[in-house]
Amino acid sequence: MHAPQPGLSEHCQPLAEPGVLTTGLAALLVVGILVSYLPQHAKIIKRRTSEGLSPWWVLLGGLSSIAAIGNILTIPTSRADMACCNELSEGQCFAALLGVLQIGVQWTCFIIMLFLIFFQQASPEVEDLSSSTASLTRSDPVNRRDPVIVGSLIFVSLFIVAVVSIILVFKYPDHTQFWADVLGTIAGVLAAIQYVPQIYYTHVLKDLKSLSIMTLGIQAPGAFVFALSLGLRVGWQGWSTWLVYIVTGVLQFILLGMGISFYWRRRQEKKRAAAADAERRRAEAEEDFGAVIGGHVNRRVSSANVRQVDGVDEAAEAEADERTALLHNKAQVRLRYENHNAN
Repeated sequence: MHAPQPGLSEHCQPLAEPGVLTTGLAALLVVGILVSYLPQHAKIIKRRTSEGLSPWWVLLGGLSSIAAIGNILTIPTSRADMACCNELSEGQCFAALLGVLQIGVQWTCFIIMLFLIFFQQASPEVEDLSSSTASLTRSDPVNRRDPVIVGSLIFVSLFIVAVVSIILVFKYPDHTQFWADVLGTIAGVLAAIQYVPQIYYTHVLKDLKSLSIMTLGIQAPGAFVFALSLGLRVGWQGWSTWLVYIVTGVLQFILLGMGISFYWRRRQEKKRAAAADAERRRAEAEEDFGAVIGGHVNRRVSSANVRQVDGVDEAAEAEADERTALLHNKAQVRLRYENHNAN
C-alpha cells in the first residue's frame, strides 16, 4: 500500500499511484476504440451509402452512447476524479480520466458515423421506400429517410440528456447519483441488445453491405478486454457493469461469424462463376476454331471440284473442236470431187 502523498485530498490519493496493468489496459482501449471505428467510417464514405446498417442498430447505439456519456459526466465519483486534476500532475490526471476518455472517444466516433450516415448521398440504385417511422423495422435496404428519422431521435435525446444533466449538476447536485444510475442502466440495456436487430438485419440481407467486417474484428475481442478493464476497477461486486460488455462481445462475435460466412460464400460463388465463364469462353473458342477449320476444308473441296469441272469442260471442248475440224475436211473433199465431175 502506498503512503499518502502530502497536499492531496483523500479522494485523490489513490489516483496519484495508478496501477500499471489497469492504466495500460485503459490506454489500449482508448486507442482500440478509435482505430476500430475508422474502417467503418471509411466504408461508409467509399460506398456513399449506409445500406446494410440496421436503422435500429444505429438508433440503439446512439442512445446507448448518449446515456453512457451522460452517466460518466454526471456520476459524483467521476466528477470528483476530474476535480483531482487540480491537484495531480498531467500524467496522473490523464491516467485518472482514461475511463472518461474511453466513453468520450466511443461517443465521438459513433456520432461521426451518424454524421456520415446522415449526410452521405444514397447511391442511385437505392429506392426511396416508406417515409414513416415504421420503415425502421423494414429489412429492405436503408432508404434515404431512415437516417433523418434516426438522427432526429438521437439528437433530441442528446438535447434532453444534456439539459437535465446540466440542471442537476448545477442546481440539484444531490440527485446526480440517481440520474447517473438511470443513465447507466439505460446505457447497459441498450448496449446489450444493440446488436440483436443488426444480426437479424444482416441475416435477412445475406450480406454485410456497408457494415465493416474489420470494425467487428477489432470490437468483438475488444469488448472482452473492456470487460476485463472494468472488472479490475470495480471487482466482482460490479458485475452488472462489465457483464454488459461480455454480452455485447458475444453478439459481436455472432455477427462477425455471419459476416465471414457470407464473405466466404460470395467468394466461392465468384470462383464458380469465373470457372463457368472460363469454360464457356473455351467452348466458344473451340467452336470458332472448328468453324474456321471446317470453312478451310470446304474451300479446298470446292476448289478441287471446280478444277475437276474445268477439266471436263476443256476435254469436251477439245473433242468438239476435233469433230468440227473433221467435218470441215470432209466437206472440202466432197466439194472438190463435185467440181471435178462437173468439168
